[in-house]
Amino acid sequence: MWNRSDLKVRLTLRVAAVVALCFAAISAYFLIDADRAVHARIDAIADLTAKTLELQRGKIQWASNPRNNFPDLDSVEAVMTPGLCLAFRAANGEMQQRFCGGAPGGASEPPRAFVAFYRTLFDPGREAVRPVTSRGARLGDAVVWVDPAVLTAEAWHDAGRLMAALALALPLLCILVYAALARALRPTQLVRAGLERIAANDLSARLPPFDLAELSAIRGVFNHLAESLEAALAARSELTRKLIALQDEERRHLARELHDEFGQSLAAIRALAASARQTAAQDCPTLLPECDGIARTATGMAETLRGTLFRLRPPDVEELGLVGSLDGLVAGWNGRSRGQTRFEIAFSGSFEHLAPAVSANIYRIVQEALTNAAKHAGATRVTLQVTMLDGDINLVVADDGRPNESAIRSGMGLLGMRERVAALGGRLSFDANPERGCALRVLIPAATPHQPAALEHAA
Repeated sequence: MWNRSDLKVRLTLRVAAVVALCFAAISAYFLIDADRAVHARIDAIADLTAKTLELQRGKIQWASNPRNNFPDLDSVEAVMTPGLCLAFRAANGEMQQRFCGGAPGGASEPPRAFVAFYRTLFDPGREAVRPVTSRGARLGDAVVWVDPAVLTAEAWHDAGRLMAALALALPLLCILVYAALARALRPTQLVRAGLERIAANDLSARLPPFDLAELSAIRGVFNHLAESLEAALAARSELTRKLIALQDEERRHLARELHDEFGQSLAAIRALAASARQTAAQDCPTLLPECDGIARTATGMAETLRGTLFRLRPPDVEELGLVGSLDGLVAGWNGRSRGQTRFEIAFSGSFEHLAPAVSANIYRIVQEALTNAAKHAGATRVTLQVTMLDGDINLVVADDGRPNESAIRSGMGLLGMRERVAALGGRLSFDANPERGCALRVLIPAATPHQPAALEHAA
């Protein structure tokens, strides 16, 4: 794919194309100059031949020489070169004498394509004609031309030398240009490495100084953006930690209020129902069913309250450990689902040395994930896998239901999980497929870059 090819290759090919065009222009210039030189030479020879023939004719007339050797072209033999042709054409158009030099030896025959190209552009057989006069009378014309085959062969020889030079110089030039570009663009590898570190959430990445002014400008912008992004994410993480701490504190406060106020009221209702039942048993037995109904309703409300309090304020993860608290959470869901949904859990690795803040937030993430699976998916089976591998914690909550993905994504549960995962320096992804159900995947570094006091307090 040309648009994605190596920049060094693209620039090298462009330089090679420019060099080839320059060689072609130089070759064209030499061919044009050689053609002009040839025509200038045959024009000069034609002038010389005409003058010589005129002198011959004048000498014959002056000496009254009965032997008429006119025209005699042997006298201009000294100017003959390979392929050059001389002739005298009488006034009636008859060629009275014609003399041609031999073809140069060892000349290679040019290709037919070059012959057609050259003859189309330069007309190598063009004649130079000069009139020959004596005492005002026109005797004929001195005609000079060069054999087109010889002229074409000479042009091919000159062009061939240029093409040979191009064939030798062009690969060497491409190698040198590619090496120079590779050296000049070597800092771009550092830029790419810095961008990859930024993409991997390593906001401490910075670019070193560069010699090139363009790359130095990129370095300044890159480092400024990295610093700004690092500061913005640090402020966001701090705000997230405070929001999570405030949320957990509000949950504890609500749990206390429900336990102290609503729980006591339910206990009082149950006590009053028991007292009313004793009184009704003695004075009005027909009220016994109503008293029992009040007691059952109060008992059901108390059970619901206990489940709500358990979700608002789970058992102390620091005392039970992550494994024990998650086992209890899954067992509670199995008890409440009454067999409609089966919850399963599997552990791999050791979780004994996790920080309390990390364990508490993992518990909250799993709690919210199981709630979403039970509420939105309509699943018959929910599996939880918790794995410790190479210091990282992998969480996978998968179900076989048909989730309402828009409801899940637009709810506060997924947002809260993202906030907790971001506060722990991890990554979260959610996949939903009508055929295979949905899966929540969380990756949390066990040794988080910061274990904020706010989260530890919230736990």
